[in-house]
Amino acid sequence: MSEDNPGEYFLTCRDYTVSGKEFDLYWNEEKDILKTFPEPSSTELPSYYKSEDYISHTDSSKSITDKIYQKVKNHMLSFKLKLIENYFTSPKILDVGAGTGDFLKAAKDKNWEVSGVEPNSQARNLASKKGIDLSASLDNFGNKKFDVITLWHVLEHLSDLENKIENFYSLLQDEGIILIAVPNFKSYDARYYKKYWAAYDVPRHLWHFSEEGIKRIFSNYNFKLIETKPLIFDSFYVSLLSEKYKAGRTNYLNAFIRGLVSNLKARKNNEYSSKIYIFQRNN
Repeated sequence: MSEDNPGEYFLTCRDYTVSGKEFDLYWNEEKDILKTFPEPSSTELPSYYKSEDYISHTDSSKSITDKIYQKVKNHMLSFKLKLIENYFTSPKILDVGAGTGDFLKAAKDKNWEVSGVEPNSQARNLASKKGIDLSASLDNFGNKKFDVITLWHVLEHLSDLENKIENFYSLLQDEGIILIAVPNFKSYDARYYKKYWAAYDVPRHLWHFSEEGIKRIFSNYNFKLIETKPLIFDSFYVSLLSEKYKAGRTNYLNAFIRGLVSNLKARKNNEYSSKIYIFQRNN
């Protein structure tokens, strides 16, 4: 999928967080993923994260929506740790896009050996106050090897995607695992909200995945899908933001109904709003 031929036009979305600009989504049929177009340059992209509303970089808990996000995030920390413990009891772990460091802090408290990457300096500073020192770049890890790599709603933000996947492969031990949480553009809430679906989050989200799409791209780099897990809270939170984008105000009842319907439909078709994919590195 090149800049000259981004694929088949799919949808136009607005950046509701920072700029108000519109971006197009194009579908690559072979890979079954969507691409944000045009992609901001490496010098432009950081400006799209400069907002107090970008909660994963701020630890904000000002609004009711912020409080819901933080409460769910804290609940999910134990879920993620237990999920990893199904594979490794005391892993050497790398968290990519570590934000303000809460996940690595919880892992460190269990005496895991932790490392992390976070490009945003504000988020790194907040993590440092929690005793978590983060690197600004994945390039700083050289020939180090990890048992586990995690990307919690991060893969969709990464430019030069396929080179990054190759890099993850090289950073993993033999039979190491990578856990990836991403939104699913084939979920009910995505189809219902269309251009207002908050999980498109253009242009910060450069890529938009289906389950089939993420399996295809990782299988090309010698990864084997070994497990998936639904993230049932995501449909409610994403619907809450989507209602605000669509109507200009927060409608908690509508958001709850749409989130619930999305999860109920997903119990039949497996198209949850977001999922965790666990891939193992093949030798």
